Amino acid sequence: MFNFSAQKMRTQGMSETAISQFERLYNVWANDDGTSYIREEDVEPLTRVSSFRDVYETINHDKAIDAFAKTAFLKLNGGLGTSMGLECAKSLLPVRRHKARPMRFIDIILGQVQTARMRLGIELPLTFMNSFRTSADTMQVLQKQHFTQDEIPLEIIQHREPKIDLATGKPVEYPSQPDLEWCPPGHGDLFSTVWESGLLDALEERGFEYLFISNSDNLGARPSRTLAQHFENTGAPIMIEVATRTSADRKGGHIVRDKATGRLMLREMTQVHPDDKADAMDIAKHPYFNTNNIWVRIDALKELLAKYNGVLPLPVIRNKKTVDPTDASSTPVIQLETAMGAAVGLFDGAICVQVDRMRFLPVKTTDDLFIMRSDRFHLTDAYEMEDGNYIFPDVHLDARYYKNIHDFNERFPYSVPSLAAANSVTIEGDWTFGRNVSFYGDAVLHDENRPSYVPNGEYVGPQGIEPDEWTYQNFGSKDNKK
Repeated sequence: MFNFSAQKMRTQGMSETAISQFERLYNVWANDDGTSYIREEDVEPLTRVSSFRDVYETINHDKAIDAFAKTAFLKLNGGLGTSMGLECAKSLLPVRRHKARPMRFIDIILGQVQTARMRLGIELPLTFMNSFRTSADTMQVLQKQHFTQDEIPLEIIQHREPKIDLATGKPVEYPSQPDLEWCPPGHGDLFSTVWESGLLDALEERGFEYLFISNSDNLGARPSRTLAQHFENTGAPIMIEVATRTSADRKGGHIVRDKATGRLMLREMTQVHPDDKADAMDIAKHPYFNTNNIWVRIDALKELLAKYNGVLPLPVIRNKKTVDPTDASSTPVIQLETAMGAAVGLFDGAICVQVDRMRFLPVKTTDDLFIMRSDRFHLTDAYEMEDGNYIFPDVHLDARYYKNIHDFNERFPYSVPSLAAANSVTIEGDWTFGRNVSFYGDAVLHDENRPSYVPNGEYVGPQGIEPDEWTYQNFGSKDNKK
């Protein structure tokens, strides 16, 4: 049955590496029962990890510039942000303003890299791994901002694969929108992409030894000479940045150690047996989650890729969707993916380092964007997103009115309300906000079953919009004046 997919990919001019990679994913999906559990009894929790703060106190910071000078950046930039209603590269979404200028993800990334280049006098090459949908938009921005570098490519293009019709096992057909017949193979595809693109060879020829990989929607994954020096000191082939789990992270991927091999493993919740769910979500037992910030030695990665001819045997993630994600009645499909963090299980001597939340600031939903645009953050002149403690309020916005970025922007026409005093924010229903609105405590707005408005300067708390007579009732009554 895979021959139909191979034929379609060859018709589109795709490489044999891309086809081989998809063939492996397809065969894993077609020939097993859809379960690849990592059982709790077969792993050990990861409990002892060096922290960034400990590392910072032990390294020679002058020497660290030398390690950082041998480091290159790779940003995963293939996402369109369709979950938020975007139709362009997600990295082109404005995050906040800085000195009256709207700053997008990509502007902040470029600012971080250029600042490090100027302050430290290093080359710090930056490469974007774009998809066939994000390449044109991204490269246009780089051209307009005159962002250049010598001999190291500014982009590599990740592969794409057919969506599979769940009923037939053949590539799905959708003549009205042929582009929707295709999808990216997950960020684990970066390994075959860098292998095929020649990026690793180009970096080695220029004297680079380390590659730092992160998502473009994580603005906390900024340049760090401290981590570069620590990685060099350890001699490890790969290092995963992990952060301490909170209750909000209990359903996310976490790092464990395989009892049989002694190697680290990334365990996603899809790989957890139902009987092991309670253990896997126990944040005291499994205290660290994967931030998807990865440091890897270029020579070690090249050796591993050569061993597998460019296609690493990563666990297969099965995503059941519809061919048109916006139309639940369209053909059910399966999208086969891999996660790049899973590569940690293929290396002997892999390590983790615990980082603070300041290095994990992802924007996956408009709930996340709501926090990023608020007064909880300050964007410094070094393009670093700063907050006092990086412990953020729980935000739940009514998906009917705020999930789509255009709807979101319409309901916050001036700015996102202040979150400085908020513990949590829950907005139910269709609310539009005036200027200088502030949330505090466990703020709630209930659905009034009609479009509603929060006027300028109002405070929203546990009882909704505070009534005008609140001050008088509590502090100005006759009883209080006696």
